[in-house]
Amino acid sequence: MTIQQLHYAIVISETGSLNKASEKLYISQPSLSSSMQELEKEMGFQIFSRSGRGMTLTSEGQEYILYARQVWMQYQELMEHFGKAENRRKKFGVSSQHYSFAVKAFVSLVSEFDTSGYDFAIRETKTREVISDVSDQRSELGILYLSDFNRSAIGKLLRTANLTFHPLICCKPYVYLWSHHPLAAKKSIRFEELKAYPCLCFEQGDAASFYYAEEILSTSEYERVIHANDRATMLNLMVGLNGYTLCSGIISQDLNGSEFVAVPFEPAAPEEDMLMEIGYLTKKNMVLSEIGTRYVEKLKEVLREESAGEE
Repeated sequence: MTIQQLHYAIVISETGSLNKASEKLYISQPSLSSSMQELEKEMGFQIFSRSGRGMTLTSEGQEYILYARQVWMQYQELMEHFGKAENRRKKFGVSSQHYSFAVKAFVSLVSEFDTSGYDFAIRETKTREVISDVSDQRSELGILYLSDFNRSAIGKLLRTANLTFHPLICCKPYVYLWSHHPLAAKKSIRFEELKAYPCLCFEQGDAASFYYAEEILSTSEYERVIHANDRATMLNLMVGLNGYTLCSGIISQDLNGSEFVAVPFEPAAPEEDMLMEIGYLTKKNMVLSEIGTRYVEKLKEVLREESAGEE
């Protein structure tokens, strides 16, 4: 059985005619018929019923074609990814928690390349999916944060997925809100001052856990909580409902706009350690591609420019 024979069988099943299939495949009808007979002999059953009205799948043939299509699609994906070097498009993907600095670095990276020769992808997604995307090599890099609270749980997931966390920056939490919010002008904000306003959190899906939360202090008892799944909605909720979220304070004004501010969060106790350590994930012992290395450089540049909430 060859890939070519699988393709022949699929086209015959779709056209229902040996003659039409031969025209579509640019192969003579006798050669096509002979190839199918050889395939059926090898399989040990009839794939097609032949009649004056054409060719139809047998019951076994119907099941066979289902599997044949899967194999043919995988073959096409394989050839697209690893085909002739001159026709191959280089691929680079990043999966990240919802960080505007990650998007800004990505924009800066992509602007340096001719996108016609590359497949670029950036995925702002749930924490668990950031990990699985890098583990499954859907993305070369993943971006998330660790803290004293989630480090043990996330670290266990990373070890199981054979991933390595590379630190980029440590920062204290900030309250991110609309510039016209009643608390926006304060030099710092305490937790009790936020009780009258809804806390906005990124949804983590069915696998939701305090440890997967993108917002620090995820175990605190918020009186008002609203979940969203993208940054644009989050910003709209800040304006419409005077909502807020707790974040790293590293905000890209270019992408989020100038109508939002990051105010330092004041912990309940001075000795309370609430540092967020932001970093990127890679497969363990994997050497970054040239594009991946350049993206990390871009990340570091953006973080230097916009750390501590300053634009």
